[in-house]
Amino acid sequence: MGIKPGPKPKAKSTGKEDRRQRVTPENKPKHKGLKTHKHKSGD
Repeated sequence: MGIKPGPKPKAKSTGKEDRRQRVTPENKPKHKGLKTHKHKSGD
């Protein structure tokens, strides 16, 4: 997936554009980890 086009969301705390999207500890269960990388035979 690439970068989403369009305007950035506004931060509720400052009213300015959010500079990053972060996964906070309380939201961590909603986001699954990365899948394990499988090597082909011979690599």
